[in-house]
Amino acid sequence: MEYIDRLPSMDLMRSEKMMLAQLILPVESAHRAVSYLGQLGLLQFRDLNDDKSPFQRTFVNQVKRCAEMSRKLRFFKDQIHKAGLMLSPHPASETDIELEELEAGLAEHEHELIEMNHNCEKLQKTYNELLEFKMVLQKAGDFLMPDGNHSAAQDTELDENVHINSDYADSASLLEPMRHGYGYMQPGMSDQFGVKFVSGVICKSKALRFERMLFRTTRGNMLFNQAPADDPIVDLASNEMVENTVFMVFFSGEQARKKIHKICEAFGANCYPVPEDSIKRRQITRDVLSRLSELETTLDAGLRHRDAALSSIGFQLTKWMNMVRREKAIYDTLNMLNFDVTKKCLVGEGWCPIFAKTMVIFILDIFHNIADSQVGIIFHVMDSNESPPTFFRTNHFTNAYQEIVDAYGVAKYQEANPAVYTVITFPFLFAVMFGDWGHGICLLLGALVLIAREKRLGSQKLGSFMEMLFGGRYVLLLMSLFSIYCGVIYNEFFSVPFHIFGSSAYKCRDATCSKARTIGLIKVGDTYPFGVDPSWRGSRSELPFLNSLKMKMSILFGVSQMNLGIIISYFNARFFNNSIDIKYQFVPQMIFLNSLFGYLSLLIIIKWCTGSQADLYHVMIYMFLSPFEDLGENKLFWGQGVLQVILLLVAVIAVPWMLFPKPFILKRLHTERFQGRAYGILGTSDMYSDDEPDSARHPHGEEEFNFSEVFVHQMIHSIEFVLGAVSNTASYLRLWALSLAHSELSTVFYEKVLLLAWGYNNFMIHLVGLAVFAFATAFILLMMETLSAFLHALRLHWVEFQNKFYSGDGYKFKPFSFASLTDEDD
Repeated sequence: MEYIDRLPSMDLMRSEKMMLAQLILPVESAHRAVSYLGQLGLLQFRDLNDDKSPFQRTFVNQVKRCAEMSRKLRFFKDQIHKAGLMLSPHPASETDIELEELEAGLAEHEHELIEMNHNCEKLQKTYNELLEFKMVLQKAGDFLMPDGNHSAAQDTELDENVHINSDYADSASLLEPMRHGYGYMQPGMSDQFGVKFVSGVICKSKALRFERMLFRTTRGNMLFNQAPADDPIVDLASNEMVENTVFMVFFSGEQARKKIHKICEAFGANCYPVPEDSIKRRQITRDVLSRLSELETTLDAGLRHRDAALSSIGFQLTKWMNMVRREKAIYDTLNMLNFDVTKKCLVGEGWCPIFAKTMVIFILDIFHNIADSQVGIIFHVMDSNESPPTFFRTNHFTNAYQEIVDAYGVAKYQEANPAVYTVITFPFLFAVMFGDWGHGICLLLGALVLIAREKRLGSQKLGSFMEMLFGGRYVLLLMSLFSIYCGVIYNEFFSVPFHIFGSSAYKCRDATCSKARTIGLIKVGDTYPFGVDPSWRGSRSELPFLNSLKMKMSILFGVSQMNLGIIISYFNARFFNNSIDIKYQFVPQMIFLNSLFGYLSLLIIIKWCTGSQADLYHVMIYMFLSPFEDLGENKLFWGQGVLQVILLLVAVIAVPWMLFPKPFILKRLHTERFQGRAYGILGTSDMYSDDEPDSARHPHGEEEFNFSEVFVHQMIHSIEFVLGAVSNTASYLRLWALSLAHSELSTVFYEKVLLLAWGYNNFMIHLVGLAVFAFATAFILLMMETLSAFLHALRLHWVEFQNKFYSGDGYKFKPFSFASLTDEDD
């Protein structure tokens, strides 16, 4: 969307108000008008021809032409990549050309390129054949001439089997006259003994199977000689270099010749005629070398000419692809429009943000003045019962958080947007589980590198993982900052505590601190000013203390976030003028949650402030089992027993309060409306305000009322909330579990790897220990633990937080915009 930055300030809490607009465009100027709207990117067209197939639409021929041009452009792009050339990174700054002119030019370029490729393939095939023929002629001298170069090492496994296996004793009559201990053939021997040979080239990977097949087919009545080819050959199909093997098969008889030729054909072996006379071989070799030299020169000239043509195309290719992509998108959009009764205008409908109405009309007026059309463009707002799309304007910072929310479900139109709160709560809950300011600094450095190279990386085509990492760079930034903050509170730097804010409030009982772990420390000063006292690290009560601290802290965070979710549901109901949901859903939910787990949070805070030794497990369990029993030493404040009984009664009352009134009230309102005593749409969480424009109203108000369905839905919702209040609170204990696991893993790697290696007086052991520690920190703590904490924070937001107020059954606003077109749209 190219004009978004110029628009009025955005409302982050609610989606932009939408309207359904109707456009009436003259046929002769419809193409250019839609092109202007594509540049603006603020109108989502509705398909008015969804009952027609793509081949029944008006502009199907233009779409086919654009698709054919896209195919040609993809062909050019593939050819450029195969040739190892580079595309122009930016579209060429030349005057625009018409689509018809571009179409003719692309057809001419394609024909020329195909012809050049065909000629190059023919020349390359001839060159390969001559090169293979040359190698066969060179190797044939080793097979035929007794020059002593053919060693016994070239005897094959099959040759040995001929002498060993008695089943093939009859083959000696054929092979014995040829064999003089060397495996070569004397000149003129083929005429004297009737022995012939076939020579050629086969792919190296097929040589062994080829030899076995020959041996079995001829029942051993052959002699197979082979040698590796000196030069690899270019495979025309894959355009890769392939290693080959030169072979020569000696045999006798016409039947054997036919079989060998069929096997060569089946294995794709190329056979070449080789004369026995060495003088003729040398003469043919000279002719072949001469022709190879000429072909090399011709091939080089042809490739240079083709590369020059591809370079010329590559300079314009990006511009042409963008042009064709836009034209195809325009005609696809025009196919969504209908003709009016006069067949002179195209009628279209689309969703548009209300704030952009003035700008859309202004742009269309400008176009009308430029086009100097006799028929004006009509733009007016329509009434609709269809639910509008959801549109949140985002920037580089908020886009990643909005994507996190949209991955669960797109907000219903005008529903409260969880992304506003996710900007803070998501990285903070991640940091609670990942709290270590040493690891946080490592994440911060990575985030800063991605942000510093934002322009460069944003213009490059990245892999899927890097694209995801780059898109979440600002999420990573806040995650690292909050991790540093929580790490300072936990007083952990790669699991090592530091006296950052002064000296510890504790000291050892004796001067040597020899019994610090068994006897403990004594408090001698004021409480450590910020975070966890470093003296807790390594003490005998470290684990019980941190367990208690992080577990209670997780409950406090969980209850706070769930209360926030219920409060947002109140603002949703208030925004949609739904008093029923406020009275019979919001109020009992707040009462039920806080009478139980809000009370538990209060007990935790009181216990922290007073230093009481009360057992909160006992208090909460016996609040249900024995509400009138005396609390004894677990009493934290005056009147606690009476308050617990009142809270328990209120929580029990809140359950039927959520379940029964709302369905019966809706039934009564429906009955009164049906009898004519009341009018208007029933107010539920699925309805929209009467103050909204007609295009923004939800159609559910006109649906038939079904009391049993409404009651069952309310019963499920109530049971889910009651059970979820317990399970969701327990789910927040993952903050405690993952934080403790991360801390313990860091301690293990630090003490059992780094300190253990440093205990040896050996430089190599120090180096190995440091390398293992760095590897474990980078791949386990900074990658696996980061991913684990990220997924758990994601679950807490999607399930525990958003289910209190978020429907997530809307659909995104996807306007027709050239800026959103990608390579996949080709």
